[in-house]
Amino acid sequence: MPSVLIIAHGSRRQDSNNEISMLADKVATHLPHQLSSVHIAFLEFAKPSITDAINECFNNGIDDLLVLPYFLSAGNHVTNDIPETIEALIPSWPNKKLTLLPHIGALEQMATLIANACLPSTMEHSPKGT
Repeated sequence: MPSVLIIAHGSRRQDSNNEISMLADKVATHLPHQLSSVHIAFLEFAKPSITDAINECFNNGIDDLLVLPYFLSAGNHVTNDIPETIEALIPSWPNKKLTLLPHIGALEQMATLIANACLPSTMEHSPKGT
């Protein structure tokens, strides 16, 4: 059963990194039964690193890992850094499966999500002045 690894940029601000952890917990509650768990990793400024998170997942018995870059656009991190890190790990885990998913900004559902966020009912719940 595959697990999910959400990769975020990472921040020097711990509250921002905690948001990713809370997001992973929320995602886990919405997973279809075909997916077993959600983990997080950070590109920089926070731990665990991508390499450490993947190694930990595989060392703890996960055989199939879906890697989701939590980025809105295909900058250098999405097009180079994350794929290169994953490619470098593949030889270390010949009996494991690593699948790099499209970054969230490339997902078709993102347009719907943004459109829904702009609906009047959504805006009524936002703090004043924002």
